Amino acid sequence: MAVTVSTQVNPVATKLVVDSSATSTAASNTTGGSGNLYMVEVDNNGSGTPTTVYLKLANASSATGGTTTPDLVLMVPAEKKITYAFPESIAFGTGFCHWCVKEAATTGTTNPDTTVIVRYLTS
Repeated sequence: MAVTVSTQVNPVATKLVVDSSATSTAASNTTGGSGNLYMVEVDNNGSGTPTTVYLKLANASSATGGTTTPDLVLMVPAEKKITYAFPESIAFGTGFCHWCVKEAATTGTTNPDTTVIVRYLTS
C-alpha cells in the first residue's frame, strides 16, 4: 500500500477543536472569536447506554445549554460516528459555543448517557 502526504499551501481550516466529553454544559468561545465552520464530527460510540444525541452550536461568546438558542443542531444516532461537512462554510460572526444533549428541543438539558467526542474544523 502506498501512502502520500501533500503539503497544504493555503489550508481551508486553521483550528481543530476537540471536546473529549461533550455534555449539556456549554463549551464557550472555543476558538477565541469569530470564524467559519467547515466540518463537524460527532462520535457517539462511547460506553454506556446508547441513545441519540444532539450537538448544538451557537454563534456567541458564551452559552448556556437549555437556555441559549442554538444556530445549528446536529443529530447523531446511538452507536454512530457522523461527519458533517460544510464545503462553503458556515460563518460564526461572534464565536463558537457547543453542547450536547439527549433532546432536540432548545430547552433540553439532559446529558448524554455515553461519552460523546466532538471535533470541528474552523478558520
